[in-house]
Amino acid sequence: MEFTVKSGNPEKQRTACLVLGVYESRRLTPAAEQFDTACGGYLGTLLRRGDLEGKVGQSLLLFNVPEALCERVLLVGCGREREVDSRRFRQIMHHAASALNETGAADAVIYLTDLAVKGRELNWKIRQLVEAFEESRYRSDALKSKKDAPRRLPRRIILSVPGRRELPDGEQAVREGVAIAAGVKLTKDLGNLPPNLCTPADLAEQAQALAQEFPALQVEVLEEAEMERLGMGALLAVTRGSAQPAKLIRLAYRQGPAAAKPYVLVGKGVTFDTGGISLKPGEGMDEMKYDMCGAASVLGTLRACAELKLPLNVVGLIPAVENMPGGRASRPGDIVTSLSGQTIEILNTDAEGRLILCDALTYAERDEPAAVIDIATLTGACIIALGRHPHGLFSNHPPLAHALQAAAHTAHDLVWELPLWDDYQEGLDSNFADMANVAGNRDGGAIMAACFLSRFAKKFHWAHLDIAGTAWKTGKAKGATGRPVPLLTQYLLDRAAEAEREDGRAAR
Repeated sequence: MEFTVKSGNPEKQRTACLVLGVYESRRLTPAAEQFDTACGGYLGTLLRRGDLEGKVGQSLLLFNVPEALCERVLLVGCGREREVDSRRFRQIMHHAASALNETGAADAVIYLTDLAVKGRELNWKIRQLVEAFEESRYRSDALKSKKDAPRRLPRRIILSVPGRRELPDGEQAVREGVAIAAGVKLTKDLGNLPPNLCTPADLAEQAQALAQEFPALQVEVLEEAEMERLGMGALLAVTRGSAQPAKLIRLAYRQGPAAAKPYVLVGKGVTFDTGGISLKPGEGMDEMKYDMCGAASVLGTLRACAELKLPLNVVGLIPAVENMPGGRASRPGDIVTSLSGQTIEILNTDAEGRLILCDALTYAERDEPAAVIDIATLTGACIIALGRHPHGLFSNHPPLAHALQAAAHTAHDLVWELPLWDDYQEGLDSNFADMANVAGNRDGGAIMAACFLSRFAKKFHWAHLDIAGTAWKTGKAKGATGRPVPLLTQYLLDRAAEAEREDGRAAR
């Protein structure tokens, strides 16, 4: 789909579909009111007749509107004007996208950017609209022998801006929205793949394909023999029961100053998690294919970064394994030595994500990072604590946590910070090793997992995103969400803007 921005009056648009908003109760938005005046009050008459109330989720498609140059008019319900906040605006955009896709129009001009959203500017609305329309087109039916024949979808979307001075920023908002949407799509595609088609080797191939598509990316894949030589005993303990060899994937994007320290994203890549010897219950185990969504989000974010050509240095690290029971699998009670030299007593083989991440975090020290963010479907306890709306956030550096919270607010890809106090650390004590991989009880499970990781992140600024509740949806809407690609991309956009401001101050 092609997105462009344009200024102009709604009544002058020659398009297959003009999209306008209607507030509850039956009140036209400014652009719709302007169009209605030019068309002799036709829309107002329909609304007074009760054809559309204006509630969120409602829409009305009109043909042959008097005096109109467009072929169709799609009226979209926007709810009460004073209640249009970020969440409500996104709901309106998703409904508008779905309704437009059903019209059969080849192109459309959208005037929903004139909605007043609390605390949000025009460019935010443009980007959210682009992301919503791209998401509405997403299908995960590549492996179906018979696909539903989709209705003809719009090929070109024009987004309205008030005047010419808003065009440059509006075009940048479109570029950002398109890049983020492409990163989200890649993340969803990988997450939704079945585990027989998304092994650690397959993830490595995806990284190599991404590097071929974007020359600014360079990929390196470490095999098990090299990891053994380095001393990654924690990571290798997880993969021992699987016939699929582990991979450590390193994807580097270096478009910033040569001396600038990189931002490192570490994504948990357990392509299928049975729990190992500590076997999971059978119910819902098919969803354990999503245990590599952290890895997928790193690939999606780096794709967005490369498409936007951000002037930054970014490194993606993906420890990719499969956690299976077997004759060689790690057992509860085993003790392994991590890359950091710290020893770990494995009390539960289903607490495997932290074992692969701890070695990856130690490996990240080689890049002397500006900051490290790990992204992992780590604990069911995070779902119990926070539900499925925000990501769980932990950090050893308050400015990094604040930067991620700011990025989350901008992207509307929300986080909630949980404590990382030393009081919790003694719960990981072991009589036989430096630490256990789980605590002796289930209290604060998400916090205890983060405390474990924090022991391997003392040499850099670090944040941990627990995305166990946000990486995929269950039930009828089952599927990967593509989160937290919007959050991570916004964080990197903010860092690029920050660097540009610093360069400007230095030049003065």
